[in-house]
Amino acid sequence: MTPPIAQRLREAADSVGRERVSMQALAQAHGPEAQGTLLLLLAMPCLLPVPGVGTVLSLGIAALSVAMWRGHGVGLPPQVAALELPGHWARRVLHGLATAYALAGRHARQRLDMLTAERWHPALAAVVGLMALIVLLPIPFGNLLPSLALVLIGLGLVFRDGLAVALGLAGAALAVLATTGLVLWAWTWGGDWAARWLA
Repeated sequence: MTPPIAQRLREAADSVGRERVSMQALAQAHGPEAQGTLLLLLAMPCLLPVPGVGTVLSLGIAALSVAMWRGHGVGLPPQVAALELPGHWARRVLHGLATAYALAGRHARQRLDMLTAERWHPALAAVVGLMALIVLLPIPFGNLLPSLALVLIGLGLVFRDGLAVALGLAGAALAVLATTGLVLWAWTWGGDWAARWLA
């Protein structure tokens, strides 16, 4: 599966010009929609420093987490499907997906099946929903850790590789710790600033 999809994504990236590309078009280039592939597609653009993208895509990630919780399939919500990326960013997303599939094809294999089994999907859904919330927060570079965690979880679901899922869960825990630390620091700094200003 991996060589054809990686090659197809690279060819799709090479065909992108200067025009803006919708998430729906990226989804069509990516291939059949499934929970793992959609998670990859939604998380990859969040790694890019494009203003507003994380805000919109976090809604799609949240919708996907609800579908995972319920055990249902899901497509792209209309507002997410209509989101357009500049051509050069769309090429980066497609090349990033191709690289992720190529690397996973060399290293991923079916193992630790319990972490990819359907009975674990509600727990994974909770983690995915939490990562969507962190992506939504207006924290500089705050998308990086949760998006990487989601990419790993998505690859794990696609390749039924529980080790990738475990690494994604570890990345999610790190994202929660980092975000909590930043929020507490901002709260403390803001409180000190207000106290000095009111003094």
